[in-house]
Amino acid sequence: MKKFDLEDRFIDFTIRISNVVDEIDNSKLGIHIAGQLIRSGSSPALNYGEAQSAESRKDFVHKLKIILKELKESRICLKIIKRKPLIPNTKKLAPIMKETEELIAIIYKSIETTKSNM
Repeated sequence: MKKFDLEDRFIDFTIRISNVVDEIDNSKLGIHIAGQLIRSGSSPALNYGEAQSAESRKDFVHKLKIILKELKESRICLKIIKRKPLIPNTKKLAPIMKETEELIAIIYKSIETTKSNM
């Protein structure tokens, strides 16, 4: 049984986001959203690495809040892609949207837990 590893989960999230971005059409909106999504979708993995090296609990919470903001931005980009639609098969978005919601919940809970232990 593989142990739960949030870092690996964020890396996998980044790869899954890049797969979505690769399918986005080349319209003006598509190009714009693709750029936004690749930045916000890769940011959680990179910022999680920074959070692991936080200098204090306050710094840790700050970095987790950045991750939360980027995940929420990614969620909105995914919703735009689905509603427009900017990819041929929007049903393919369901698993990544679910993962986004789960990661948001995990990070939100981590922030609350860390704050209560400060």
